Amino acid sequence: MSSNSKGGKGAKEGPAEPFKRALTLAMRSIAQDPELSVTFGTDSPGLQGHRCRLPQVERDLPRQTVAVTRGIADSFALRIARHDNRLHARLLPEGRNARAVFDAVEQARVESIGARIMPGMAANLDAMLQDRFNRNGVASVTERSEAPLEEAVALIVRERLTGRAPPRNARMLVDLWRPWIEEKAGGKLDALTDLLDDQSAFARISRELIAALDMADELGEESEDADSDSADGEPEGGENESEPDGSTQEAEGSATADSDSEGESEDGEQQAVEVDADTLPEDADASDTPEGDQPWRPEMPFSNMPSEPTYKVFTTSHDEVVAAEDLCDAEELDRLRNYLDKQLTSLQGVVARLANRLQRRLLAKQNRSWEFDLEEGILDAARLSRVVVDPLHALSFKMERDTDFRDTVVTLLIDNSGSMRGRPISVAATCADVLARTLERCGVKVEILGFTTRAWKGGQSREQWLSAGKPEAPGRLNDLRHIVYKSADSPWRRSRRNLGLMMREGLLKENIDGEALIWAHGRLLARQEQRRILMVISDGAPVDDSTLSVNSGNYLERHLRQVIRDIETRSPVELIAIGIGHDVTRYYRRAVTIVDAEELGGALTDKLAELFDDDAVRTPRRPGRATLH
Repeated sequence: MSSNSKGGKGAKEGPAEPFKRALTLAMRSIAQDPELSVTFGTDSPGLQGHRCRLPQVERDLPRQTVAVTRGIADSFALRIARHDNRLHARLLPEGRNARAVFDAVEQARVESIGARIMPGMAANLDAMLQDRFNRNGVASVTERSEAPLEEAVALIVRERLTGRAPPRNARMLVDLWRPWIEEKAGGKLDALTDLLDDQSAFARISRELIAALDMADELGEESEDADSDSADGEPEGGENESEPDGSTQEAEGSATADSDSEGESEDGEQQAVEVDADTLPEDADASDTPEGDQPWRPEMPFSNMPSEPTYKVFTTSHDEVVAAEDLCDAEELDRLRNYLDKQLTSLQGVVARLANRLQRRLLAKQNRSWEFDLEEGILDAARLSRVVVDPLHALSFKMERDTDFRDTVVTLLIDNSGSMRGRPISVAATCADVLARTLERCGVKVEILGFTTRAWKGGQSREQWLSAGKPEAPGRLNDLRHIVYKSADSPWRRSRRNLGLMMREGLLKENIDGEALIWAHGRLLARQEQRRILMVISDGAPVDDSTLSVNSGNYLERHLRQVIRDIETRSPVELIAIGIGHDVTRYYRRAVTIVDAEELGGALTDKLAELFDDDAVRTPRRPGRATLH
């Protein structure tokens, strides 16, 4: 009777169930993790701490599907066993492209360890890679511009480490990049082969490899060792979801850095002080560092650095921060808005399509999802029928997974200088308008600001300086005009016509970027949102003839660089820039330059999409001392 019962159970569960159990045991053995929980479902494969999700296996066990599933399982198990998340996060480059290469090469190392020891595992990993390249379209690339560099580097590294040729459907990808990669970094590739089991040494050579591939500027500084006393006791597999895709391990490394940020806060604070130690007064000590979680505020006046030439303002009495509707009457605003719409009838459709694509991506990130077949959670009523059919079948539970999408505000700071006149300012106004509407639909608040001066050649500030007898080195010598086109709390429908003001003749004059950044940044700091993004749109370096005629030629530019550095290194605000016909990458770490103003819509949506796609944005360190000046 007992034998018949067992036979009946085996007949009911089908051939896929024994395969799943065998695969689970194999993963636990390879990963050396007896607590590893393995589930199978229709969601994307993922690894999170002691829990792994694999693709659902069909009842009749197709050979190709089984091989791919085994490959994904082997990849996950090897990563748990042979990858240290903390070490990876410590050496992770800062730049997006360099980070993608670094992640892909590390995944190639992990998988090569298993492939060299077990031929069966090597075949499984080959099947997984071939399936992945079929799905992501890499097999059809014919030009280098379409071929992901990180995939090519990872496949060449894998070939060096294991002696196995790239999958057939990825050989064109590798052939497009191989001559350039081997010419630039052949020596570094050779050095990797002897370091397969040493992740730390392998990662450092990988960074040298990235530098040889002309991405040295994206490496950034190597982080300090994490404080072991503050560790959360995470397993090497980490607490962050990843996929068996060398090009998509970025989120895991970044998220691990996030999980350690609390433990590293004191180290991070000390580092921030050391970076700018030469900017502090000689008698400053640790007791000057503000305690607690106080929001960072720029100190005024604009410099607290006696060791360097200070940025000064001759007078602020003629500066103004003004709402767009206060600069002209409602009738004129309506006329200017109509003029703007007519100017860009053809462009609006293109920008709107780009905005719709961004909206779909943002809404997709806000959707909640469920994890099924768990051992605890909410009872899954849809699967109770299995228990009715087979009383010995365990109950199935589910759990809702919250979205990682955080409460966000975006500020668009638009250069309103005279050089933007014409097509550039029209395109900027239209893109800001469409993006504000798009982001508002997605629950993201948007603020649109502009900066210029009230007059050419100095205005009332210069007249006051002349009346004072032309004192030497007066500092900034013009009247600022900072314009609020749309506040973050104002709905788009009420602010739409304000953007037409950019079309007004005589509005666009000089640009003093440093103080405009301080102003926009200060407004963002006063917001309560969890995530704050500042996007600057400019077409050149800061220029004000009145100021530069009585100060050094790089006076405004030097101040802009210092403000950018302080925001990027000490502020919770994420700063990015788009340059129109001007290389802003020499000022900003995260920046893109476009040649034609009509490319602005695509650049705006792409940069925002990159930010929102980055699920594990690093938590900014609390500043040791505010030095924005």
